Amino acid sequence: MARVLFINGGSEGHINPTIGVVQELILRGEEVVFFTIEAFRKRIEKTGATVRTFDGQKFIKAFISGGRNHLLERVNGLLLTADIVIPSVLEQIKGEHFDYIIHDSMFGCGHLIAKILKLPAINSCTSFAETKQSFDRTLENLSKNVPTEVLKKINDDFQHLTAKIKEKYGVEINSPYEVFCNPSPLTIVYTTREFQPSGEAFDQSYKFVGPSISSRLTQENFDLTAIKEKSPIYISLGTVLNQAVDFYKLCIKAFGNTEHTVVMSIGGQTQLDELGEIPENFIVKTYVPQTELLKYTKLFITHGGMNSTTEALYNGVPLILIPLSADQPIIAEQVTNIGAGIPLQMQTLTANQLNEAADQVLNNPSIHKAVANIKESFQKSGGYQKAVDEIFKFKSQYGI
Repeated sequence: MARVLFINGGSEGHINPTIGVVQELILRGEEVVFFTIEAFRKRIEKTGATVRTFDGQKFIKAFISGGRNHLLERVNGLLLTADIVIPSVLEQIKGEHFDYIIHDSMFGCGHLIAKILKLPAINSCTSFAETKQSFDRTLENLSKNVPTEVLKKINDDFQHLTAKIKEKYGVEINSPYEVFCNPSPLTIVYTTREFQPSGEAFDQSYKFVGPSISSRLTQENFDLTAIKEKSPIYISLGTVLNQAVDFYKLCIKAFGNTEHTVVMSIGGQTQLDELGEIPENFIVKTYVPQTELLKYTKLFITHGGMNSTTEALYNGVPLILIPLSADQPIIAEQVTNIGAGIPLQMQTLTANQLNEAADQVLNNPSIHKAVANIKESFQKSGGYQKAVDEIFKFKSQYGI
């Protein structure tokens, strides 16, 4: 048995794919100490892991203070979280021994903590992976339209922050890529090489294990028996950017009193009475058991987050994607490239356009064929069990 230090972020998209991994590690005899924010404590504790937390509010405040307008500003924001996460983790594990670390690819200063503790490190990548070359190209392209004086200020901030971290923690940061992507000798990517953009560009240190679909270990007040026979349209904008009253009203206008049964998840910050009269063919909830619901869904209208997209395709559900931010436009582009759905733009969206898009997706044989193909490839890729197989091979290489 080995002791595993697992450092993760504080959002559904980064936590959910790792739940099955943690359960499987523990099933195979590992002891896991899992760092996250308090909101996910109960969910992770149900895996059998020991949960410790860092301050999620301070983390977000520090991250946002770096700026939001440029990729390098977000890198600086992640550097600013170091003084929130690193001292907290080091204090809480003082005197303990760990054999290796698994850290999230985008949150938690995992790469830095691995260097500080001198532990063999595994990168848990819940979005598309990035090589240093692709990241540097993206950074260069995004910098072209930024005024020189603004770019200089952001770069100076990066140099100042990395120097401060070197002085304080004794670790050197050589590039923005290290901060944003947390590279390690082994990277577990929760998709397939075929779905990954430029999948052929990644060497064998990247293991594409496919979607990690497991029980969410949560209790939701939702009666699945009511919709199993109705093949609903499911609508959700995820758990972060779901405050969208106008969009939900537009969906009601598009599908209200039609032949479709519609399940719409609106999140906890939109009030039901804000939507007006709910048609009889709509079931509107603040939260639904998504992985279970998708087993019976005929069409998913989504923001195109990585979790939502892969969970849908894993269950053979075609997509209408309405990307809002982050990597969602890239994910929408990949889904379009493989023919498994169509993208729409939130800014120009109309009820009629949404209704027509639904008809197009539901009645297009080529879309259904593409979805069936990706479903098959996802389901045979291995998921969290394959991930743990690769982790144990890694352990063997390092004599753990």
